[in-house]
Amino acid sequence: MHLGNARGGVLGDVLSSIFQWTGFYCEREFYLNDTGNQVDLLGKSMESRFFELLGDTTTYPFPEDGYHGDDVIEHAKAYIELHGDSLKVAPEEERRTKLRDFALGRNIARMKEDLSRYRIVHDVWFNESSLYGEGGAVDIALAAMKKNDALYEADGALWFAATKFGSEKDEVLRKSTGFYTYYMGDIAYHYNKFVTRGFDSVVDIWGADHHGHAIRFASAMRAIGLEPTRLKFILMQLVRLVRGGEIVRMSKRTGKAVTLADLLDEISVDAARFFFCSRQNDTQMEFDLDVAVKEDSDNPVYYVQYAHARICSILRNLAAEGILPKAASKVDFSLLTAPEEQDLIKHLAKLPQELIMAADSLDPSRMTKYVMETASTFHKFYNACRVRGEEQGIMDARLKLCELTAQVLRNVLSIINITCPDRM
Repeated sequence: MHLGNARGGVLGDVLSSIFQWTGFYCEREFYLNDTGNQVDLLGKSMESRFFELLGDTTTYPFPEDGYHGDDVIEHAKAYIELHGDSLKVAPEEERRTKLRDFALGRNIARMKEDLSRYRIVHDVWFNESSLYGEGGAVDIALAAMKKNDALYEADGALWFAATKFGSEKDEVLRKSTGFYTYYMGDIAYHYNKFVTRGFDSVVDIWGADHHGHAIRFASAMRAIGLEPTRLKFILMQLVRLVRGGEIVRMSKRTGKAVTLADLLDEISVDAARFFFCSRQNDTQMEFDLDVAVKEDSDNPVYYVQYAHARICSILRNLAAEGILPKAASKVDFSLLTAPEEQDLIKHLAKLPQELIMAADSLDPSRMTKYVMETASTFHKFYNACRVRGEEQGIMDARLKLCELTAQVLRNVLSIINITCPDRM
């Protein structure tokens, strides 16, 4: 999985948690492109490697635009080890389909493994191929579009009369060859999600190069009888890895483009999730690998985790002396009048509104900013206000404020799905 998946994956995962914390039912869904030209090309690439490994390098030459990665060779070797050379005599279509499906299965398993390591578990893996077939989502969506007078035929192709619904030009949905376009698949998928499965809102996370597609999709929503504002898009900008002030383009381990797995071999999952969630999606991101491995205040995730560990240390030390936090109802918070105390109380009280604003703006980076400010505000409080050795009422109030701060840190780090150590 490339770094775009790494950034988009954590943005979607954290945003889903934010939705759940603000009272919504939310499902995490991975849309799997398992059909179309690129997948067919995978089948042809597998077929060529299959015969190459069996000593035949001429019958099925490698496609000019095929998949050249070593993973295709690995998949072909694995197939031969499991099933031998039986596909040599199989019909071409059957052979390509079996080899393609075998490679896809292995790719998906590897993706799920990488995502699990990254602490992302999708509720649904939706296969694009499931949209097609008689009576499938494509047929149902086309019926809805036909009812709204959104279709016409020309030059042997089926067209979407998108200009009727606000777009600048009409779009082909089914080519004269009989094959559907990706646009038709996207329309059918969203019809399925909104109408068939009944979701109120859908958030798609795409690369910034899909900006035009996101804009024109409003007309498709109208054509299937849905309010366009129910579909929202997060468009991610590029990620640049930096080490020693230089851009990192290749993995030191593989010598190829850096993948999510490569990144997690170098830095912690905590750092990866925090860093990828620390910028708004519409800004380009510079990911400093040197900072991500530091164990000091320069590393924001370490800084936040240290604040929690520091509070846990305070609570442990006082507990060893028999001093425990009291119930909030038995604490006089009016004694906390110092500016640092007031600032911390006010900041902790902002969390519910921050969650609502993050959900409304589809901006998970609000959570990383908030938790960093929480840690900073706590450190200022702790440096200015002693807990142990103060008059009983003040000590009780400050101790309770420490405990509540630790709870807020745990809450926010759980939303980002980052560990919250009590010792560092």
